[in-house]
Parts: sequence; C-alpha cells; structure tokens
Amino acid sequence: MNHSEPAELRQPYEGAPLRRADMAAHPMEQFHTWFTHAHTAGLAEPNAMVVATVEPDGAPRARTVLLKGYDRSGLRFFTNYGSRKGRALADEPRLAAVFPWHAIRRQVLVRGRGERLTDAENDAYFRTRPRGSQIGAWASERQSGRVADRGELDALYAEFGDVWSGGEEIPRPAYWGGYRVQVEEVEFWQGRADRMHDRFRYTLATGGPEDGVWELDRLAP
Repeated sequence: MNHSEPAELRQPYEGAPLRRADMAAHPMEQFHTWFTHAHTAGLAEPNAMVVATVEPDGAPRARTVLLKGYDRSGLRFFTNYGSRKGRALADEPRLAAVFPWHAIRRQVLVRGRGERLTDAENDAYFRTRPRGSQIGAWASERQSGRVADRGELDALYAEFGDVWSGGEEIPRPAYWGGYRVQVEEVEFWQGRADRMHDRFRYTLATGGPEDGVWELDRLAP
C-alpha cells in the first residue's frame, strides 16, 4: 500500500445498525450513552473535540479542545478568553463541535452557542487543575499571540512559578475561564457497510436546550 495515496487507506465499516428506537428523547442523554461507550472502549481522550468558530472576517477556524463537563444544557470547555477562539466567540457566539470517535466508527456533531461561565464556575474548576496547569494559565496570557521562541515561554513559566513558590493557592487569571455550549442541534453518526451510514439529528424546536422540545430526524448518508 502506498501511504502517499490517502484513498488507498479505505477501511470497511461494520457494526450494529442504529435505529430510531435506540435514540433517547433528549440529545444529551444520547450523548451520555455514547460518551460512556467511547470511554469504556478505551479510546484515547474521548473528551477531545474539534471546535470551529467564525473569525471577524467571516472565515472559519477549527482546533481541538478538551471537554470538561456536560449536562442537559450542553458542553463545557475552558480556555483563555483573549485567545483567537475567545475573541471569535466574543464577536460571534455560534460554533460547531465534532467528537471524532473513528476507532468505534462514530461521530457526534454539535451546533450551538458559546456563553461564558460564571466567575464562580470558573474558580471552582480552576481549583481542580494541577498546579503546573494553573501556572501555565498565567504564563500563556498572550495565547495565540506571537512569541520569540520556546525560551520566552519557559522563562514566563519559571517567573510565575517563583511568584507562588511557597505552595499558596494560585488564583485564577481574570482572562481565563470556560464556555457552556448551549446545544441547538446534535447529530449522531454511525458508520455502516458500503458507506450506508446511520445518521440521526436532533434539532431544538422550542424552549431551551435543557428542557425544550427536540425533533429527531434520520438523515441520508
């Protein structure tokens, strides 16, 4: 096989069918079922999701972030509010996310709106982070900005490490916090043989994402 030809990397998709009767009434209940399966199947970092935002000039931009929590209202992740994605969400809160669980032939695709978490929620999560990651949040204040070299980053990390070298509690930087992705559309994709995949899409019809009315449609592969 010539790996310079990606088309030759094709693999067959086999597995049980996904039926409407299998789907939960609420998309985040279905997400919980699939996320649990992805975790128990041994996938590396099943909480990794690709988040796409819209730049102020209208261009899309995507990156991988880590899911840090979810409930019926949606998904939660954390970042630097001054980062490229933070600035994009301040201008346009609509976003899309994908969980690419290729090893188990599944994907979850989400569309929604990113809203900032409260200071209390941000503080509570920041306290659970490893101390090194807390210092890293301070050292990466200019996330997405240019730096001269790796030495500059290491020097910043060492500088902030010295500030809290006595083991005292490290405060959360004001520019660092989380988003709640208020889900408005969720698609569950399951690979099937001959590319006849199963796809079901939940769309929020009325109300809010937590307790609103959701419509469920099967989509063509």
